[in-house]
Amino acid sequence: MPTPSFCAAFADQVGATPDAPALATDSDSVTYRQLQTRVLLAQQALTALHIDPQLPVCIPAVKTPDTIALLIAAFAAGRRVLLPSASLGEQALTRLCTLVGCADILDSTDGRVTARPSGAPGRPLPGAGLLLTTSGSTGTPKVVELSTDGVDAFLDWTAMTFDIAPGARVLNYAPLNFDLCLLDVWAALAAGACAQLVDPERAADPAWLAAFCRDRQPTVVQAVPLFFRLVTEGGDRFPGVRDVLLTGDVVPPALLDRIVEAFPDARLWNVYGCTETNDSFLYRVDPEQVRAHGAMPIGHPITGVETSVVDADGAEFTGAGTGELVVRTPFRASGYLGTDTGRWHDGWFRTGDLVRRDESGLVFLEGRNDHQVKVRGVRTNLQEVEQVVLAHPEVVEAAVIAVPDQHAGNILHAVVRARTASAVNGLHLRVHCAAALPRTAIPGSFELVEEALPRTSTGKVDRNVLRQRRGRAAHAAAEGS
Repeated sequence: MPTPSFCAAFADQVGATPDAPALATDSDSVTYRQLQTRVLLAQQALTALHIDPQLPVCIPAVKTPDTIALLIAAFAAGRRVLLPSASLGEQALTRLCTLVGCADILDSTDGRVTARPSGAPGRPLPGAGLLLTTSGSTGTPKVVELSTDGVDAFLDWTAMTFDIAPGARVLNYAPLNFDLCLLDVWAALAAGACAQLVDPERAADPAWLAAFCRDRQPTVVQAVPLFFRLVTEGGDRFPGVRDVLLTGDVVPPALLDRIVEAFPDARLWNVYGCTETNDSFLYRVDPEQVRAHGAMPIGHPITGVETSVVDADGAEFTGAGTGELVVRTPFRASGYLGTDTGRWHDGWFRTGDLVRRDESGLVFLEGRNDHQVKVRGVRTNLQEVEQVVLAHPEVVEAAVIAVPDQHAGNILHAVVRARTASAVNGLHLRVHCAAALPRTAIPGSFELVEEALPRTSTGKVDRNVLRQRRGRAAHAAAEGS
């Protein structure tokens, strides 16, 4: 994707199979020849815009064939590209562009490329390729620099492991700015397969998703558990799928049973990784073993990946136990742009994920060692969301807690104490958050209280009390319905 090797591989596919499908949506199919035509038009438009080639550009991740063509054109021109969420608020987008040095935001609609000023000063950024962002539960996500060698190694491993080749059809459920698209979109295009793009506006519609899978008949499906909850809701079966990749969050055994029934001929894989490292663990799912363990393992390290588990003091331990996972992988990113978090050291990355390793060496994901949770497969930091809520001028105190949800994994609930006699309400706060947060990080509900939030003996907000209150309120509501 952001590498010369990808561009060369894509060009080879255009020459070898020009009339094969490269991209498919619910209503359209684009061949390799047609996609290359769009790429050439985008290259001409980039030249006509007279943007300094030393400056990075920002391309919001609108999931369309036109955007993908624009990205390929930018990569082929050797440009550095920032690919933020298409739903990111303008304030957050400006802060990201300032961090990276993007003076221009590019869009492509109906083959026409346009540029608008970002409001940030342009700054040369050496090199070419893609800059992804972390989940960004504050207005300013961390920017991850993908490495050329890491991406090339990952694309090769993906194609070999999951037989992504001409004739394969790879379903893309994730947003275009997610690292999952390295497999769903870019590995597919490098190998001559077809990437099938799920419309983000229909991504929560069970009947539409099932119909899309029936019509497009993917052979490889990689998605977060939410997708599988939705697509199996109506009892449909998809016998043409040969590989199912479970990723992004823990799959409970009950959902696994539904997946096994819905995809009867598929090899099932549990894939673990993060934006900074890409995939690092792989588990060939054995439903009986999962039932015996009562949990889904993330398995063992992928060939070439080194791992360590450390205790609370950072000391490595061997054998069975629970601690933070640290990895070194050939697929890893170069680091964070302009940010030193102390999580990188000599090629090793501290994931922040707590894992349990059993006596056989099998690894299970246990949670986070900070305040991050998964919302619809996206890591979200509760404390950072709180800072956005607290930035509202009428808010005095705020705490954000995660409430388990059978569809989203978690939903966020904000408890807020406003200024005396303030007229602020949940709608005001939602609009305020939408300007600085991606959609998944906006609290799903706001509870305004008049009394001070409960505190622990050390003066911190007692989130356990808030969770208990929320649980009691939910239970009472359920009994009253």
